[in-house]
Amino acid sequence: NIREIQNKKINEYRFKVQKGDALILMSDGTIHAGVGQILNFGWQWEDIADYALRQYRVTISAARLAASISRACDELYQFRPGDDTTVAVMRIIDQKPVHLMTGPARNKDDDQNMVAQFMSGEEGTKRIVCGGTSANIVSRVTGKRLNVSLDYQDPDIPPIAYMDGIELVTEGVLTLNRVIQLLRTYVKNETVTEDFFLELDKPNGASMVAKMLIEDCTELEMYVGRAINSAYQNPGIPFDLGIRQNLVEQLRKAVEDMGKKVTVHYY
Repeated sequence: NIREIQNKKINEYRFKVQKGDALILMSDGTIHAGVGQILNFGWQWEDIADYALRQYRVTISAARLAASISRACDELYQFRPGDDTTVAVMRIIDQKPVHLMTGPARNKDDDQNMVAQFMSGEEGTKRIVCGGTSANIVSRVTGKRLNVSLDYQDPDIPPIAYMDGIELVTEGVLTLNRVIQLLRTYVKNETVTEDFFLELDKPNGASMVAKMLIEDCTELEMYVGRAINSAYQNPGIPFDLGIRQNLVEQLRKAVEDMGKKVTVHYY
């Protein structure tokens, strides 16, 4: 269909999409990439399509696919763009719920219920535990063994651990603080390049949590304990002014700013 909007003719197409589809919109700066430099006639449409198909198979999120195509254009321009280049990507995916638990319940009698709710959910739900005390509670209630990894490369981020049925087990405050920094960088959309995604691919707890929330999550449910942790908080400070509560609120806002639904359950 051709529509006229403010004296300009617009071609409008309507079609049905299926799960797994990826839609890519590009400005003409993509086909001009490399003109007169690396490529005589620029990046031909067929070559762009072939590259996009290859990258589709090895990327997870729409943002990473867009960054990959944009980076390829930047390289063809030899990092001196001769035209503005815009790439927009949308991927059609299933719902991907993630459950995140952090902090022990204020009342130990609630441990069983808190863990049961955290472990609930439809098939495909991924689970993250942030905090050593929380991990021990999940291990005790579920009867599953907790194994701490001794292989970690970033001295600023504590090591992760492993537990059957849990995708990620990390330390609490330091890890969550770094996760929030990464999510804010992503939300700002100022430095979301391939270098940013290389940071997400690093084998440390913070990058792994951020990567899951960015690329493998459509909705987040957080299970937050209100118990006071004397290791990093003055027992005289109310929970809502504490470090963990502050981090939870920052994390909730960052994930909501990405357009994802967030639900927080307190215990």
